[in-house]
Amino acid sequence: MLNYLKPTIVLFALLTLLTGVVYPLLVTALAQGLFPIQANGSLLKGAEDQLIGSEIIGQHFSDPKYFWGRPSATSPYPYNAAASSGSNLGPTNPLLINAVKTRIDELKKADPVNHLKIPIDLVTSSASGLDPQISVAAAEYQIHRVANVRHLSEKQLRHLVHEHTEGRQWHLFGEARVNVLKLNLALDAFKFQSWSK
Repeated sequence: MLNYLKPTIVLFALLTLLTGVVYPLLVTALAQGLFPIQANGSLLKGAEDQLIGSEIIGQHFSDPKYFWGRPSATSPYPYNAAASSGSNLGPTNPLLINAVKTRIDELKKADPVNHLKIPIDLVTSSASGLDPQISVAAAEYQIHRVANVRHLSEKQLRHLVHEHTEGRQWHLFGEARVNVLKLNLALDAFKFQSWSK
């Protein structure tokens, strides 16, 4: 019996050391050395090193002077990373239809004179419920509202959106997109006085 027990305990101790200590330390060291920003959550900091958020997790913006992100299906709070999930409602589900109608009404109420077609990502949540980006069309749809509230020209905002548009990943995957938090931070910090309206 001891002949079987000793190798089992030694193997268990070695594997625990290897997979529970050596491997995590090695991966952590490599991540911190090669990708320190990503390894620490892609955090964005403001003045005085104050944490603002993460560029890879959406934030809830409802003030009309800001660009709004894709709706979040997480609960009890929007963009709750601890409860990441989509709504899992089918396209004919009355709850989804009502949610989309409510979001359309909110967008129209915030900008009643905007008659552009509402992009789908402004009225439907993603599978994760945490999307930090919106399509370029979704950002352009909101330019009129934000410009009107901030008393800026649409040309100024269109330029700012263009500056914060990210292309396809490695020029191959996905579509062009705009990070809402980064755009709103730039919107608050940007000096528009240098532009002619």
